[in-house]
Amino acid sequence: MIRFFIIMMLVVVSDQLSKLWILDNFALYESTEIIPGFFNLTSLRNTGAAFGILSDMPLIWRQIFFITIAVIALVSLVVMQRKMGRESIWYTLSFAFIGGGAVGNVIDRVLYGSVVDFLDFYVGKYHWPAFNVADSGICVGVTIFLLLQIFEKEEKQSEESSPCPVKE
Repeated sequence: MIRFFIIMMLVVVSDQLSKLWILDNFALYESTEIIPGFFNLTSLRNTGAAFGILSDMPLIWRQIFFITIAVIALVSLVVMQRKMGRESIWYTLSFAFIGGGAVGNVIDRVLYGSVVDFLDFYVGKYHWPAFNVADSGICVGVTIFLLLQIFEKEEKQSEESSPCPVKE
């Protein structure tokens, strides 16, 4: 559990420091091209969930909704970590990245009423919705978890289909 909380706090700290840097150095909607035709740093705010979902709800209901979901997610992650974290450091990493991302975005919602987004990837005029370090942590954590589930399922199927060794 100590590794889980240390990794989770590293995600939260890196997320919050990166957002503070953006808030201190960029005006809202200001953008700086980093990799021409592919990546900008752009100061944005997301009042909704992923891709702006629920952004038209009144602020108080959004706050209650998102904080409640984050608390439920964190409690679930701690329970899953206690059960599965001993099996592999990869479970600890996945749960800590997801938890750190959730905490990072909740901090924004409490402090600013919205989430600070700034990583803006695009090709030509087609932009991926802007995101932040917390969102990246959640995506990386979910990806690790899903890969673990796929590989474990394949391993179990392989074990079940292999013939039993013959004892003489």
